[in-house]
This record gives sequence, structure tokens and C-alpha cells, in this order.
Amino acid sequence: MPNQPGKKIAPVPISGEINVVELVDRYFSAYNSARLREICHLLAREVLQPGVTVGVSLSGAMTPAGFGVGILAPLMRQGFVDYLISTGANLYHDIHYGLGFDLYSGSPFADDVKLRQEGTIRIYDIVFGYDVLLETDAFIRKILQAEPFQKRMGTAEFHYLLGKYVREVEQQVGVQHSCLLATAYECGVPVYTSSPGDSSIGMNVAALSLEGSELLIDPSIDVNETAAIAYCSREEIAPGVSGKSAAVIIGGGSPKNFLLQTQPQIHEVLGLEERGHDYFVQITDARPDTGGLSGATPSEAVSWGKIDPEELPSTIVCYTDSTIAMPLIAAYVTNQCQPRSLKRLYDRRSFMLEKLREDYLAAKPGSSDRIPVAVADETGEQPVATYPCGRVIPH
Repeated sequence: MPNQPGKKIAPVPISGEINVVELVDRYFSAYNSARLREICHLLAREVLQPGVTVGVSLSGAMTPAGFGVGILAPLMRQGFVDYLISTGANLYHDIHYGLGFDLYSGSPFADDVKLRQEGTIRIYDIVFGYDVLLETDAFIRKILQAEPFQKRMGTAEFHYLLGKYVREVEQQVGVQHSCLLATAYECGVPVYTSSPGDSSIGMNVAALSLEGSELLIDPSIDVNETAAIAYCSREEIAPGVSGKSAAVIIGGGSPKNFLLQTQPQIHEVLGLEERGHDYFVQITDARPDTGGLSGATPSEAVSWGKIDPEELPSTIVCYTDSTIAMPLIAAYVTNQCQPRSLKRLYDRRSFMLEKLREDYLAAKPGSSDRIPVAVADETGEQPVATYPCGRVIPH
């Protein structure tokens, strides 16, 4: 018999006593169930091991459904999430749980006009009172008036401070299971938002600026810090053995690109040697051919230098609902993997950023590498301007 391309499919009747590992390993045998099984195996056997720095991006309305408190926060505590890039909305709605507010399962077919009249907010089949928004906003605005917030900062520092105050409230009101920002604060996991103005948190920051608040969120800090994390993930962990970098993407959108652009920032913009992320895992229901896959497929990302081409076999996309995949993946890796020591990357931000800065400045071309290029101005004169690599840049 010729060699077969894969594992034999040998179906057996399912048992009522099956656990999640047996379910995935035995019955996720084809199509996107097989891709989900491959993701579980890759995470458990290679990614969630010592020496791999794991970045997670989060988009879509995941936290209102409880996946912040129920899924991601426990993974953080087990050392499986080293840094997080999220939409602001996910962080905002997760604070509801940290403040002890209630959200409920509802119907996606409810009368929205009636809900509006009743003061009820709907996120598909999740409902909660309008007062939850107002009280969360009031809490955020009160906290942001504190002295530690009155300065320029990146979103990691901003969320760390916010998580500190949320954790204090959780303890006061007796919340048993911490929300994402509170857990990230405790575990030293830096949390970034790629679009800090695009959420109710950002809206409250903007409102306070009208009152004279000195808080200024600087996205450039985030770009450099996330690049520094990816850059330092390759530090030597044993003689002759370097660390690795993994990108785990829930959904797509701006957080996905922000996580993946760390590699082009390192080699394209800063001019440092880099090979791209070693592992790429994505859960999405978007399609690449309509332009909606937010950074496209792993193979396309290779052309940008976002993924190491030699590691393409370690890239998997599962086209399914994130709310189905996340609990299954979390249950599988929690069962199969030992907790990892917390990297506490938040506490190492200054060191990593300084390492990136030093190497960038050392590699930056000197004056001898810059070629004078004559560029005509509007008068037709030919002033001599200096540009790198002899490129002619339009006046």
C-alpha cells in the first residue's frame, strides 16, 4: 500500500463520558474542526512552552459574553498570555464585571425600539441596563482624574493603572473572578489598545480633556513597546538556543495588524534583522478575497515579513466562530499544559525598549551612508538635499 498523506480516520461511536481532549482528538477530524484540533495541538505541544513569548489580539464583542473573565483571565494566570492587544470596547465591557454589574442572556430578535424605551442595551443576544454604561463611565472618569494619570503615557501604562483601581473595587464589592484589566495588573501582563480613541474608555478620556485633563495617550509609545517585546522575545534562553514569538489572533481588525506589524517595524522601519513571528494562529470567520480578513492569510503575511517563511507549517487559520473556539481551546490547553512562570513583561518594558533603542541607533546608517541628491524646488533651483540610500523624494 502506498504511503498515506495523513492519519487514518477511524470513527467510533461517541460516549457520554467523553472529555474535551478526547472530543477534539477523536472527533475533530476534518474541515474547520480539524484546523481547530491542529491549533490545540500546536499550542499545547509547541507554543505554550517555556521560551515562547505569546501575544494575543482580541477583537469582536468577546468580553460582554464573559470570555474575558471566563477564558482569557484564567489563561493569563497560568502564564499562557504574555501580552494582549485588544479593542478598547472589549476592555470597557469587561470592566462591567469587575465593578459587579450584571449582564444577561437575551434574544437576538428583541424589539430594539422597546428596549431603548426601557433603557436596555443589546449586543446581539446579550442585554444589560443603560445604567451599567453610565455607572461604568462615571467610574472611569473619576479614576482618570487621579494624579498618576495626569501625564503622557502609552496604553500599557494606562491600562495597568486602570486595572489597579478596578482590582481595588473588585475586592471592595467581593467580586470573586477578576476581569481582564485587574488580572493583567496582578500578573504583569501589558495590555495595549491599537485604537485608543475608538471605545467608551477613549470617549471618557476625550471628555476629560475638555476639562483640562493632562492625560495624553501616545500611540507611538505602544508601537515601540510592542516592537521591543517581539524583538526581545528572541533573546537567548539557553546556550545557542533563542526564544520564539507567537501571535494568537482572536478575530481580526486593528488588534491583529497591530500585533503582526511588530515585525515590519523591526526590520523595515528600524532596519534590524528579524525573521517574523515563529507561530501564527487565528480564529476568524472573515474571508481574504473580499478584503475583510484584516491582515490576510499567513502566507500573505510572509510577504510583509510578519511571519517567518520557514515557520509556515506552524501557521494555522480556523474559520469558525470565536465564541465556539475559545472555550474549547482554553479547556484543551489547560488540561494538557503545565502553567508557565509569569514573564511579567509589563515590569520589563523599560529594559526591552532600551535594548531596542540601543540596537536601532547602533544599526542606523551614519552620515557616510547618506548620498546627496539634487532635488529641484518650485523655483527650478537645484538645492542639494541629503536622503538615505540615494532615493529621490518628491519636493
